[in-house]
Parts: sequence; C-alpha cells; structure tokens
Amino acid sequence: MLILAPMQGLTELLFRRAFQRCYHNAFDCAISPFLSLTHGNLKDATVKVEDVLPKLNTNSMPVIPQLLGHEAESFIDLANRLNDLGYSEVNWNMGCPMRRVAAKHRGSGILPYPEEVRSILDTVVPRLKTTLSVKVRLGYYSPDEIDHIIPILNDYPLTSVTVHPRTGKQMYSGLINIDKFTQILPLINHPVIYNGDICTPYDYRRIRTLFPSVKDVMIGRGALYNPLLPMQIRTEFPEDFDSAVLPLTQQPTAKQFIVSLIGDILQMNVSNQAKIRKIKEYWCLLSKALPDSEERKRRVLHSADLETILRLIDEMTK
Repeated sequence: MLILAPMQGLTELLFRRAFQRCYHNAFDCAISPFLSLTHGNLKDATVKVEDVLPKLNTNSMPVIPQLLGHEAESFIDLANRLNDLGYSEVNWNMGCPMRRVAAKHRGSGILPYPEEVRSILDTVVPRLKTTLSVKVRLGYYSPDEIDHIIPILNDYPLTSVTVHPRTGKQMYSGLINIDKFTQILPLINHPVIYNGDICTPYDYRRIRTLFPSVKDVMIGRGALYNPLLPMQIRTEFPEDFDSAVLPLTQQPTAKQFIVSLIGDILQMNVSNQAKIRKIKEYWCLLSKALPDSEERKRRVLHSADLETILRLIDEMTK
C-alpha cells in the first residue's frame, strides 16, 4: 500500500483533492495533517477539523485523521466524534519534530517519556470507538528512545506503527538511520509502515528489498518533488497496480498537476495575499519537478504580486 504522509499546511484537503483528480488512486489513502487536541472538540470547533469532514472529502482520496496531543480526555472525545462521522481509525502523531510542538510533550517530544505514553494509551484505548494507529520517530533526542517505546506499543491492539527513522532533533535533515530501523523492526508486534526519504522508485525498491516484511510505505515530500512518483512506483511493481488506474503514459504531467492545484488555490475564498502564501508554500517543493533554472524558479518566491507570480508559473508550465 502507498500512503500519503501528513505534512502540515501541504497535504491538506486542497492538495489531496487535486492529486486524486489528476492521479486517480495513485495513493491508497492519506494520513491527514494533524488535528491538534488544543483546538477543542468537534462540536464547538468544526472549522478546526474541516480538513477531514466527510462531506468535503467525497472527491478526495480516503483519509485517516491524525490527532496531535497528550490530553487523553480530549483525544477520546475527538476520536469518538470522528467515529460518529464515519471514521473507523485515527492515528496518533508521535513524530512531529517541530520544536514548539515537542517542547510540550507532543509529537516526537513525548518519546523521551515512555510512562507518559503508557498512561495515555491506558486511558484512551479502552474508550475509543475507533481503532488506533501511531506514527513515531526513533526518539526526540536519541534514536535509542524508541527502545523504551516499542514494548509499550506492543501491549495495545494497534492497527499499525509508522516509523520515520530519524530523531525529532534531526527534523528532516541528515541521514535516515537504517541500522536502527533494522534493529527495531522485528521487535514491533504490529504491521510496520516505513516513512522517510522515498523520493524515487529506486528509494522505494531499496526499502522493499531491505525489509520484505514491510508491505506499506508512506511518502511525503517525494510526492511534491515529483507528483508522478506513486505511479512510477506502481508501474515498476505491477502486482500492486490497480487496473482502474490509467497507465503511466496517460497520466497528467507534473506541469499539469501544478496548474491544476494552483487553479484550486485561486478559487479559495481568501485574500490575494493568502493565495500568494499558499502558492509559494507549494512552489518551494513542486517546482523541483520542473526543468527550469533555480534562478528562474526563485523569481516566483521573490515576487509579491499575484498576477506576476501566475505569469511566471505559466511560462514555466507551458
């Protein structure tokens, strides 16, 4: 299974809907960008969970809501309200590396505190209407922190454990720790999903070859660097290929996808400045799929005028 990774501000509904429209069923499902428990519950904070409201996701790929936080009662409340909306699974984010998140024992910041993890799972799991999966890093400060987390995770009926083999302190830089992943994989008594640095079909083949027991792979930045990546992977692995998906040669190009996504951004009911910010957020990653010079691409980021930005992008996507 190919899963779209949660990337805050990027793999939200807008992106998932455009990706599904252009590359139908390229991803089997997506994990949503996190819903923070500090934003309140579903009843009085609907706008905070708009990204996963089923009525808005009808033309998107299947999505599993991800929750961020360590407030057990809020977790139970939000997860069960999501179940009432039709979701059968939620994912607990224990991987976010952002400092302001980790400093509050949220995301990967909870990994140095295994007893806190156990206390939350003890409270949450028996009272959930949904099933539960988790997404973790190897630790926040040290990759050895995962050694104290795995025995705890094994004590609960989780549907899967997604592992990004970096620490929180690494953020997204530095090498992934394949040696540590190799060490811990046989110790996890749940299906393991691999996440981290899958940017080419070769990266995917390498992980599947090194770890044949890992059947599911999560892809984040690789799909923004190259929107055709999931289809390239599926084409090279025909046993996983969905016959309902168009052949790779008939898929929209990266240029066509960029144009489609920006068209959706322009339809948003927000100010031009907000549209410019959103376009630039995507452009930083999606522009890597274009053959133009870096200097030319940077002109988009340096412009403050929407009309100019659209003209520059149009020139590069013709």
